[in-house]
Amino acid sequence: MTSFTFPVGYIKMHKVKIIDFQLNRWYSFGYARLEDMKEAAERIRGLSDWKDEMVAQAEKALAKNRIINATFYIRAAEFFTHPSDPDKDILYNKFKDLFYNKAFRDSGIERFKVPYLTSYLPALKIKSKADLKGNIVIHGGFDSYMEEFYSFANYFSDLGYDVYIFEGPGQGAALKEYGLSLTYKWEIPLKAVLDYFNLNDVTLLGISMGGWLCFRAAAYELRIKRVIASSIAYDYMKIPPLYIEKFARWLLKHPRIMEPAARLKMKLMPQENWGAVNLMYITKNTSAVEASKVMLEFNEQNLKSELVTQDVLILTGAEDHFIPLKMHYMQVNALKNARSVTGRIFTQEEQGQNHCQVGNIGLALKVMSDWIKVKESLK
Repeated sequence: MTSFTFPVGYIKMHKVKIIDFQLNRWYSFGYARLEDMKEAAERIRGLSDWKDEMVAQAEKALAKNRIINATFYIRAAEFFTHPSDPDKDILYNKFKDLFYNKAFRDSGIERFKVPYLTSYLPALKIKSKADLKGNIVIHGGFDSYMEEFYSFANYFSDLGYDVYIFEGPGQGAALKEYGLSLTYKWEIPLKAVLDYFNLNDVTLLGISMGGWLCFRAAAYELRIKRVIASSIAYDYMKIPPLYIEKFARWLLKHPRIMEPAARLKMKLMPQENWGAVNLMYITKNTSAVEASKVMLEFNEQNLKSELVTQDVLILTGAEDHFIPLKMHYMQVNALKNARSVTGRIFTQEEQGQNHCQVGNIGLALKVMSDWIKVKESLK
């Protein structure tokens, strides 16, 4: 039987924040060894070193039959690999092969292709390992893969829930194999999943950008009864200070200025280059301006918070380096018609202060499961 340990502690390993966060993420999710991540951190100078070092860590883990470690080191290697690099698809396929055929081959994971419009959505089902209490549906955001959340699903299945994880447009195989680009209209893929599995009375968990997407879906899909958002953005254009937001909106109205400016920034700043290239990749745009317009759709108007009538739990890191704390309060205040709203801000003392509570995933999962138990008892 598969089990995971969720270590407590966000460890400073690298001076570059985005690299430091990724090293911590795989460790915090229960997939990596701290000594491996620290060793990698010492050898990684920047994003250009990342792929080779993480592949080297995977090869060492494989040689010692540490299959789960190796599996997620390959995923880590793929994470920062440029979409134009042929290694990106090679690493992705290797990750999936290790995940399904070696690391979790006998774990009872069921795989599905959910019909969606004229294509499909990938989905997993992890059956309850105890008396069935209910159904939980999990999805990520931006560029996540459903396999990343297996340790979360395993936690909930141990407690008595059937857990479904799916990839929507712009994510994982939905993008890579079925050609589906990112959309803010998340109620459409979610409806396809609920219909396919005939699910009612569902708890929906959205992670990272999934925190925005899960509210959009809940606004239109009443089979969702409980909504959990792990990190929320509310309106992506409101993340920066107001003067930057206004300047960005002005630039978007002047693409002849913005496009070369964006290209110059991408050339001079490797981290921003990765983010912009990844956005173009998941939106299937060759223009930074056009890709940014897709992100503009992730706003407070399209979120439809006023239509959310379910019980809501919002988990926020007090020092989230992606999403400022102000967004937590904007989202809470916007949920005027929700049955109930519980806001939980995790602090440095709890080691859950970072994005998606990386540093104390175990505490975050316990807060979620305790909340679900209380809300289900009130039905």
